[in-house]
Amino acid sequence: MKPEVSAPPSLRELELEAEAEAREFARTRLQQRLQELADKHGEVFPPQRKPAGASAQPADASANRRRGR
Repeated sequence: MKPEVSAPPSLRELELEAEAEAREFARTRLQQRLQELADKHGEVFPPQRKPAGASAQPADASANRRRGR
């Protein structure tokens, strides 16, 4: 018995594979460049979020609210 021979990939499948590889390559290269810049400037990549604090409201905040009809 002969082993089953699969059909070669279509041109569209090859294009999709090449595009996916190019996107991954570009993403990786961009991440490397950003990290190099962050290292050069002493910053962290990816940026760390600062803890959100409660926003202070002015003393007259209730007077500035729009009144319901």
